[in-house]
Amino acid sequence: MSDQAWQDGTWEGGDGLTLHYRDYAGPAGRPAILCIPGLTRNARDFEPVAEAFAGKWRVICVELRGRGESDYARDSSTYVPETYVQDLLALFGQLDLGRVVALGTSLGGILSVLLANIMPQKFVGMIVNDIGPVIEPSGIARIRGYVGQGGSYPTWMHAARALRETMADAYPDFTISDWLRVAKRLMVVSNSGRIGYDYDMRIADRLAEHGEAAPSDLWDAWKSLPDIPKLVIRGELSDILSAETLQRMEADVAGLETLTVARTGHVPTLDEPEVQAAIRKLLDRLA
Repeated sequence: MSDQAWQDGTWEGGDGLTLHYRDYAGPAGRPAILCIPGLTRNARDFEPVAEAFAGKWRVICVELRGRGESDYARDSSTYVPETYVQDLLALFGQLDLGRVVALGTSLGGILSVLLANIMPQKFVGMIVNDIGPVIEPSGIARIRGYVGQGGSYPTWMHAARALRETMADAYPDFTISDWLRVAKRLMVVSNSGRIGYDYDMRIADRLAEHGEAAPSDLWDAWKSLPDIPKLVIRGELSDILSAETLQRMEADVAGLETLTVARTGHVPTLDEPEVQAAIRKLLDRLA
């Protein structure tokens, strides 16, 4: 998308960090779609959502501390859900946000659930991308194996091929054009002219210490969500959200709809036609 498609904005985190978001305009009479990215992701991850829904809806894509254009933390011990939640609570206050539809990918889905438990009156809908109350150990082990490893590449084609080598199991049908698109969402050109990941490598510190990036038991938080439309998207090949956990969620979480994306792992990219149709269906209930 062109740089004219959104306005850049900032807010101040709980310890004074300057944090960044993209703000795509939409009508004032509707809730904003608040997009919260995953562990190593940034605002670019939600370009498919903005392309599909901005204009009809305001779309706000935040970047957590240590990602994208947000400041890196002075203390890596703050790269934890508790601090991210405090940062996002500050966003609501400083932007004077009204009601929102949360759209959270992976870690962003966890943060959406935690926020909706703290301030249920602010949430009118929730879309969670490939995360649930149980995070599979195999997925945690895979994430620990790559987060913080860095790496840089001379061209976008080199970056795309490197991603294909490490993520092919999650996207078995991707072409090199698809990998290029993913690379440009995950990576950025550095001051040296080389291409690298767009996050603080010290995010891995907390994973090394604790083995996971989220609270260990989220069932109570999920069951306590407000009575709003809810959609959980799962990749059929996901090693983070299992089919068994999703089935239990369908039974235990009131008002939950689910969608499984075929031949896709962690995480669906949100530009799949069936995903956009499911998001549109939920938004239509709120229009």
